[in-house]
Amino acid sequence: MSKRKVILTIAPTGGMAHKSQNPHLPTQPDEIAADVVRCWNAGASVTALHARRPDGGATCNPDIYRDMNSRIRAAGCDIILNNSTGGGVHGDMIAQRPDGTWEILWEERLKGMDAGAEMCTLDATTLSLAFEGKDILMNTPLTRGRELAAGMKARGIKPEWEVFSPTHVLQDTTTLINEGLDDTPHFINLVMNVHRNFQNAMPYSPRFLQMMVDTLPKNSIFCVSGIGTSQLEANVSALLLGGHARVGLEDNLYYRQGELATNVQLTERIVRIIREMDMEPATPAEAREMMGLPRQGAVRPEFALG
Repeated sequence: MSKRKVILTIAPTGGMAHKSQNPHLPTQPDEIAADVVRCWNAGASVTALHARRPDGGATCNPDIYRDMNSRIRAAGCDIILNNSTGGGVHGDMIAQRPDGTWEILWEERLKGMDAGAEMCTLDATTLSLAFEGKDILMNTPLTRGRELAAGMKARGIKPEWEVFSPTHVLQDTTTLINEGLDDTPHFINLVMNVHRNFQNAMPYSPRFLQMMVDTLPKNSIFCVSGIGTSQLEANVSALLLGGHARVGLEDNLYYRQGELATNVQLTERIVRIIREMDMEPATPAEAREMMGLPRQGAVRPEFALG
């Protein structure tokens, strides 16, 4: 009997942490591409990419995404490219509102679709978060979620649905899927344990993860972003529930308490665990087959292989 294949996502950067918090955090295209290639060699099959400006600020500038994507492909790396349309919580991505609060800019989020990637994160979520003394709103009513999903479908991009609570699955994600805006299988990332900073987000526990998994639409596959100290335990729980794995400095800056991590360390550790559980990391080609890539009936993305 063949071993179960696990799609392993590496999220090297994110749109929140600064290099001052962990000097191993890659923020520039050359750093990010080099880290992604190392993690691909270690067993990663997908990379969830966030772009940063030269000063480290978050951005969805498609030129910066194209630079990263091109560098990764130029290294002969066939990892699945997943560009963020969430962007981040500083840099180009936010602006202050008249009432003194801040908002993640919708027009900037849309730019993340225009860099030719095979996948993009799709946050069909409205939530408020606290970061560096700012109250920041991510405002995504259903009309905006629909615009993102339709824009991805038109471009041949597979969405990675990013959800923070059961309501995000049961309401927005399921509604848009039922409207025909995603092809099966649906790839859903359950973000957990960011509840201290994100309103309407779920803490991590095995019981809460089981509840989230129970809400998933039919024909879904999932991974878990276990934020901070929950990353390792959440990944093991996801594997036990038939899900997939995701690691990286976007979600967790530490290897263990008091020891800063590198992306390669986090990748190598989860690969060891996958194999100890008698599973095997999927190659990018196997992951594409499992996720239905390239997306049916659309123009081939710019950086797809083959």
